[in-house]
Amino acid sequence: MPKLLEDVARSRRPRAPRLIWLLGPALVAGVAYLDPGNVASNMTAGAQYGYLLVWVVVVGNVMAWLIQYLSAKLGVVTGRSLPQVLGSRIRRRPARIAYWLQAELVAIATDLAEVIGGAVALNLLFGLPLLAGALVTGGVSMVLLAVHNRRGARGFEFVIIGLLLIIAIGFGVGVFIAPPDPALTAAGLVPRFEGTGSVLLAASILGATIMPHAIYAHSALARDRFAPGEARPSTPRLLRATRWDVTVAMAIAGSVNLAILLLAASVLPGVEGTDTLEGAHAAIAAGVGPVVATLFAIGLLASGLASTSVGAYAGAEIMAGLLHRRIPLLARRLISLAPAVAIVAFGVDPTQALVLSQVVLSFGIPFALVPLVAVTAKSEVLGRFVNRRITTAAGVIASVLLIALNGALLVLTFA
Repeated sequence: MPKLLEDVARSRRPRAPRLIWLLGPALVAGVAYLDPGNVASNMTAGAQYGYLLVWVVVVGNVMAWLIQYLSAKLGVVTGRSLPQVLGSRIRRRPARIAYWLQAELVAIATDLAEVIGGAVALNLLFGLPLLAGALVTGGVSMVLLAVHNRRGARGFEFVIIGLLLIIAIGFGVGVFIAPPDPALTAAGLVPRFEGTGSVLLAASILGATIMPHAIYAHSALARDRFAPGEARPSTPRLLRATRWDVTVAMAIAGSVNLAILLLAASVLPGVEGTDTLEGAHAAIAAGVGPVVATLFAIGLLASGLASTSVGAYAGAEIMAGLLHRRIPLLARRLISLAPAVAIVAFGVDPTQALVLSQVVLSFGIPFALVPLVAVTAKSEVLGRFVNRRITTAAGVIASVLLIALNGALLVLTFA
């Protein structure tokens, strides 16, 4: 009889969700690795240096895996985002406000690149003026954020993952129509540079790949998705699912970024004007055909819409975690959209604005990366799930390399 009662009780317990249903937060955060800044950097690198910087995309993607896993692990284990953890550990209010200001500047710079990318895409597809395109991009992103407010984290994930698929198709089709040279692609895996210009582009690729707001956002996305409760799977199971989630997300992001660079390397070498999104679109249309060029523009539009929504989510989390003040997400979106719309309205060149945004992001990377590695190495924060020594060492090496390359980007840009 006791055995029968035990079997009945076990049958009534909710089954643990399958691994695939635990995936999602990393795919949303991974959109940050496919924003218009990435497109511009990879397209320019392929057009100007061919296959030379293939290795940079690969190395950047490997480092991104580690960084995003650490961010997600923090959210899963502690139930708090990185801004919340730092908000509780930075005791002095002036220091906390100063940290928030730099993070807020990074969020605005991120939004600038993404809104401009969406506006350029709408101009390429429909001839819409840039200002109108920026407003439409901002409006659609507000609709996507409303989905998060009403449908929760899971509904938001489904929408962003759908846009991610559109991005992958839009940017990936070209390499099947104009396949890259396999031998030259393999040769591009050997680390090397050719002059200061290639160093600048390598730093730009990494600067556009490791995004500060993705580090802040991923911990919050994991927290929202796996909030403590009776139905929550065990932490070891969640961390195992998180590793798969990050692996899938980074495989998609890395493949798409590599496809962009390889398409440019095989179709656009030496073509003038490919250092702008409009010029790259025109060159693709001339070199591969209007269908691929249209898919490229559609991918760019999806990239702008998805990434600006995730960026706005990150900005709201930064404010709530560091200042302990939360304003409605849609109201926050209106505030953060204003600088991007103003820059477009004043007629600033979109490419110059994109470059400026990458410079600002370069300043923000150390402030997100170093604290992330530091707090995940502390047992008082993560308990028995604290980083292993080899993980912390890898995080420190990645941090040093990224900070050094972004420092090189700043020096070369201003020089």
